[in-house]
Amino acid sequence: MQDKPTASADDILKQYDRESDTMMYHGVMAKIVTALAIAFSVFQLYTAIFGVLDAQLQRAVHLGFGLCLVFLLYPTRKSWSRHKLHPLDLVLAILGAAAPAYIVIAYQSLVLRSGLVSGTDLVIGTAGIVLVIEAARRVVGLPMVCVVLAFLLYAFVGPYMPGVLAHRGLTLSQLVGHLYFTTEGVFGIPLGVSSTFIFLFILFGAYLESTGLGKFFIDLANSIAGWASGGPAKVAVLSSGLMGTVSGSSVANVVGTGSLTIPMMKKLGYHKNFAGAVEAAASTGGQLMPPVMGAAAFLMAEFVGVPYIEIVKAAVIPALLYFAGVWLGVHFEAKRENLKGIPRSELPKLSTILKERGHLALPLIVIVYLLVAGYTPMRAALFAIILSILCSMIRKSTRMKPLEIVMGLERGARGVLSVLVACAAAGIVIGVVTKTGVGLKLASGLLDLSGGMLLPTMFFTMITAIILGMGVPTTANYVITSTIAAPAIIQMGVPVLCAHMFVFYFGIIADVTPPVALAAFAGAGIAGGNPLRTGINASKLAIAAFIIPYMFVLSPNLLMIDATALNLITTTVTALVGMIALSSALIGFLADKATRIERIVLIIAGLLLIKPGIGTDVPGFVLFAIILAIQMRRSRARKAEANA
Repeated sequence: MQDKPTASADDILKQYDRESDTMMYHGVMAKIVTALAIAFSVFQLYTAIFGVLDAQLQRAVHLGFGLCLVFLLYPTRKSWSRHKLHPLDLVLAILGAAAPAYIVIAYQSLVLRSGLVSGTDLVIGTAGIVLVIEAARRVVGLPMVCVVLAFLLYAFVGPYMPGVLAHRGLTLSQLVGHLYFTTEGVFGIPLGVSSTFIFLFILFGAYLESTGLGKFFIDLANSIAGWASGGPAKVAVLSSGLMGTVSGSSVANVVGTGSLTIPMMKKLGYHKNFAGAVEAAASTGGQLMPPVMGAAAFLMAEFVGVPYIEIVKAAVIPALLYFAGVWLGVHFEAKRENLKGIPRSELPKLSTILKERGHLALPLIVIVYLLVAGYTPMRAALFAIILSILCSMIRKSTRMKPLEIVMGLERGARGVLSVLVACAAAGIVIGVVTKTGVGLKLASGLLDLSGGMLLPTMFFTMITAIILGMGVPTTANYVITSTIAAPAIIQMGVPVLCAHMFVFYFGIIADVTPPVALAAFAGAGIAGGNPLRTGINASKLAIAAFIIPYMFVLSPNLLMIDATALNLITTTVTALVGMIALSSALIGFLADKATRIERIVLIIAGLLLIKPGIGTDVPGFVLFAIILAIQMRRSRARKAEANA
């Protein structure tokens, strides 16, 4: 009985999550791949403890390990066997390791030549770029490849482009030299962050999952919210938000927690399309939840030029507002359909859970403390990795065996591959942008298109981020949009952090935005629902994510920028009431089932409350209060009539 859902979940994960569809070796080949992955993790831990290498050397070794493992684990064609290595993939794996190794071996010579590209450099550099693109096709997907190829083409056809997009054009030698033999292209900031912070945090997440933290979060959520109206759905929201602190993948989060929560929701009475949507919306929001957000958050810290803890602080209130929005949608749906919770007698006791497995959460608490105390993300992650292993030893039921500790190194290395390749591919885009100056040109074009007005500029930026996010993972999406779209918003006087957080949000929410909503499709697969309808329901539940970015651009104090206690509280409260109004309008229930007119008024009230300023807040509160009073009166009258 237990194996079937697990197998189904695995199939769904492989279908909607490219990085999960890997080779399944046995025998010698399995040992070779494991040894390479462990060696990769050991290298990263060694440099984190004793000091990283020169930037290009560190990134080259990181890329070499990554490309080699990608070509060994992801076959050239989907139709090829998952149990036997194809000779072509073996050749590409060797080349994938060799191309970055050339930089390590010839490093001194390359430095002395100071950017001059020899014939050998040109061949190896071109091969390295092609290998990165091919790795991106396998792990990240074709949309990312199309974006990269479009920018590479632009580098050559600059003289033939119209208007502001025209540039002098680049020769192959100039382009390869810039993209492969400097820290401005493939080996740029994205890969630099991947080779330091991101790897360690992914390794930390791998160890936390090994300790059974996911089961602890689900049981904890059950004990807190399982008894409430629509309990299992609220459990899904809580557990997915908690899991999001250690998981950077929306789809993996959906499958991990959804395989347990979705059947519970369906059993309670939720429609399968809604059950899948709840898990999709909550799991997607997990990437917005501090302290361990998605990999893009580390890149944001580098791009914006602030410590990572500042990104965490800025993300707290928007993340809470997002999950409040999803929670409210679930609550109103449960009230509308009169769905009850799970009897308390069937739920685990909070005291028992905390006593038996509460120690598993200590590494998360410690990593937050270390970041706040001023430790670097690398140092904080190192301490947290060690602590996660030590904490698991406290009780026999959670204790990791020596083999599990070693295999955690393999899982960490495997987990970073998609991020690593996305960062390297995104580096190509950044390299072309910096070499041609197209970033400022696109920003100017975006400003011209919007007529120099902020709201239209934000709208076009949102559309760009969502479209890219439908086929490009969050990390690469953020790198591209922050390079070509965020500057337009910044030019209009918006704080840099607000602009970057804006594109970050919409890149993530693409996972629940039809027609390509991978998290929603995964949720539909587990629930047995319709993917498109599940995606529409997920978009309704995630409505906060479409609105919150506009809020913090218009009112930066939501991101703790120049915030006082009073305006922070005022803005948060009005935003929360606005979320209640919008969620109730979309679901069709507040204190009673809403009429069409009431839903329209609630939408207007919600939008007014979300826009900062007393001129909009007061009318918004008045409209909301009127609808609430009408519905409460109608609900009391109906109950009195039923009792009579």
